[in-house]
Amino acid sequence: MRTSVGTALRLFVLMSALTGVAYPLAVTGLAQVVFPRQANGSLIERDGVVIGSAHIGQPFDDPGYFWSRPSATPGRPYNGAVSQGSNLAPTSDELRRAIETRVAALRAWPVPEGPVPVDLVTASGSGLDPDISPAAALYQVPRVAARREVEPAAVEALVRSRIESRVLGLLGEPVVNVLKLNLALDSMAGR
Repeated sequence: MRTSVGTALRLFVLMSALTGVAYPLAVTGLAQVVFPRQANGSLIERDGVVIGSAHIGQPFDDPGYFWSRPSATPGRPYNGAVSQGSNLAPTSDELRRAIETRVAALRAWPVPEGPVPVDLVTASGSGLDPDISPAAALYQVPRVAARREVEPAAVEALVRSRIESRVLGLLGEPVVNVLKLNLALDSMAGR
């Protein structure tokens, strides 16, 4: 039995060193060499200051900016430490009231006729989604253009230039990254 326990302990130490130290270090090192930007969080900088990540949404509530998809994270919005969805069922009265409030906030500004894109009034499964659909971005053009006193056609052209297509032309749906779009909007306006 003493031999079996000794062998098990040596195997445990060896496997812990391999899977708990060597493998993570090798993968981290490889990622830093092959994909350094992505391995470090796909951070976005302006004037040398990190202002966000391309993969985590940010709250925008100024009418002169494009608004992100709502966040369901508890406490402060888009908190990556507590990524979660709302877990509210489609029949939930709480979800219905939240959607009605969000629709009213959107319709308080100039908006196109027709239904509000669903991603502007419902949170994603993670509550951290940095992207909105092209329809959601285009829906906000009249509000942003009016608030900034810019021609809607110029803002629409900016949105269309920021649409990211499907990965490899097959995976996912076309999206617009809200932080990148708002930075481009600031650049367009000379802010």
